[in-house]
Amino acid sequence: MRFFYLVISFFSFLHATIHPISFSIPEEKIVSFIPQKEWDFAPLIPGDYSTYIYKDEATYRKDYQRSYYAYTKIKGGADCMRHYDILASGCIPYFEDLQNVHPMTMTHFPKELVWEAMHLPGVSPGMIDHSIFDKQRYFEILEKLLKYTREHLTCRKMAQYLLEKIGNPDPKRVLFLSSCQTQDYLRDSLYIGFRQLLGEKCDFFSKIDVLYQDCKIPDEKLKFSTIKILSPRVEISKKQMIKNIDQGLYDVIIVGSIHRINLFLFKRLARRDVRYICVCGEDFHNCCFKQEACLFVREYTSVLH
Repeated sequence: MRFFYLVISFFSFLHATIHPISFSIPEEKIVSFIPQKEWDFAPLIPGDYSTYIYKDEATYRKDYQRSYYAYTKIKGGADCMRHYDILASGCIPYFEDLQNVHPMTMTHFPKELVWEAMHLPGVSPGMIDHSIFDKQRYFEILEKLLKYTREHLTCRKMAQYLLEKIGNPDPKRVLFLSSCQTQDYLRDSLYIGFRQLLGEKCDFFSKIDVLYQDCKIPDEKLKFSTIKILSPRVEISKKQMIKNIDQGLYDVIIVGSIHRINLFLFKRLARRDVRYICVCGEDFHNCCFKQEACLFVREYTSVLH
């Protein structure tokens, strides 16, 4: 019997459709113009906890804005919200191991432009030799990066990308599923994107409180970047959601984090004649859901083992 299920899982994987997806940044976080530069490199160094000094998001972003470059790197996964915070702040990521990112991971990230900016004359880790630094080219690249961030890396654009990939760019009605309040950057940025993109055409269950402006949790107790973006509102009840599913009202159901969904709810969903899309936003791992019919995965190496 075990062999039978292994065979079924193998053939399911062969027929699975796996798409890359990345973190994204709320459009509200993107600077409207290139800020004045004061520092060569921002003081925050990933992995050096003595530089994790920020208690408010405004100061955190201000230090990126005033810097030419800011350190970032592969940590738990290659994709990291820090990359997008830097770009949105009008700064250029100094991505020390960019060449080690899997080609199917961070497919939306402007790797070539960032690589060029990192290798301008005079640039080395932690400092710029301004006597040979090509400042004109730096600002040309930065302008392109800001434009690219607005056009491709926002939450709204990532939600649109997902819908286009599944061949339904203008759905009549969508359900976005989530089962916990723990912050999850991929799920949360997609949640924001679908709310901004589809408005009343998208239902959310359950409501993620920290994404709404009326959340009472102090900012310093939360991770920056996606908190308190959306206008206050009441989301759909579980009873109404199940009724809508049973009546076939949804074109598609998005499982915002397949690893953080209530399994009883997921099994109930899987028994319905409805199209559902799974999203895996975990760091490097062997994804146990890679056999699902349609999976969007942040770290592509997770489905290669």
